[in-house]
Amino acid sequence: MSFKEIDDLQGLFLNDVPLLDVRAPVEFADGAFPTAENHPLIDDDERHRIGLTYKDEGQDQAIELGEQLVSGELKARRIGQWKDFLQRHPDAVLYCFRGGMRSKTSQRWLFEETGISCPRVRGGYKAMRRFLLDQIEQNSAICRPVVIGGRTGVGKTRLLNRCDAQVDLEGLAHHRGSAFGNHPQPQPGQIDFENSFSIALMKQVSADNRHFAVEDESRNIGSRHIPPAFFARLETAPLVLLEASDEERVDITLQEYVHDSLASFQDAGESEKGFGQWADYLQNSLDRIRRRLGGDRHARVSKMLQDALALHARTGDTQGHRAWIACLLHAYYDGMYEYQLSKKAQRIVFSGTQSEVLDYLRDSYQVGSQGGD
Repeated sequence: MSFKEIDDLQGLFLNDVPLLDVRAPVEFADGAFPTAENHPLIDDDERHRIGLTYKDEGQDQAIELGEQLVSGELKARRIGQWKDFLQRHPDAVLYCFRGGMRSKTSQRWLFEETGISCPRVRGGYKAMRRFLLDQIEQNSAICRPVVIGGRTGVGKTRLLNRCDAQVDLEGLAHHRGSAFGNHPQPQPGQIDFENSFSIALMKQVSADNRHFAVEDESRNIGSRHIPPAFFARLETAPLVLLEASDEERVDITLQEYVHDSLASFQDAGESEKGFGQWADYLQNSLDRIRRRLGGDRHARVSKMLQDALALHARTGDTQGHRAWIACLLHAYYDGMYEYQLSKKAQRIVFSGTQSEVLDYLRDSYQVGSQGGD
């Protein structure tokens, strides 16, 4: 019996089709797709042994070894995992690395044991990855981003999240894009970031190639780098500056660096342990920019931070953090901002408060807003 192959890769990604990845776990860890779950046909050790047999003895012996390694209860358990996934996602498609033997075997076993016929992706992961890389190049050349800039703490991410047409680079990279941008959970791998970004960009271009908002970023977001073709496009896109008072900036940064960040560390573990890990994270983040701050200024901000942490731990009062945040905004971030802005001045098309910027984006670029005023 022949089983169905899918080659409409754009449709798979635009429609967020669930994907059953039957590659080995090590392959999945190297790179996958946002809607994929890994339920392997063979595990890492089995893949290694089969690969050696294929190299030394040929394909027939490798297939025979695979049938021996994955049989009986083990085979039934893996087919059961596929069945469970497909019952949850009846529209799913499966893939292996090249869309060859492992995909075909998985399809055959599924049908023989459960009667479920699941399509496979023609060309497998390799074809899908190549497609997404090509889409980054093609869509970067024709897309129409509007860049949201402004000083640290003005609320650029908050504004971005109110736009119904946007690409959240920091969300995709799982990083806030600053010296204090790490989360307790690690960033996705570069390949996973690129795959997710390519899909997000494809969706914007496919929606009549409308304008969309994107936050002003440097080339790197934490340890992930923005694909060069898209970054080059950002460097020529119109720039809208979001403005806020110094007090508002401290309020927003306090919420993000203290309340939201601490909550994420506590959610990741025990509450008391999370506080200690979060405190260490703040100090380590500050230490990483010591050279740019200068020794004396670093020591002064570090003392403010430690005093604020001690008060916070003792009484629960977070207001002590305002001092080091304000100092950091003015002594570190603002200087970098002025330098970077001087190279982008010719691209500025508007500046204003959040409500003014949202009105401008709606009226000039049809980038609507969600909720709020």
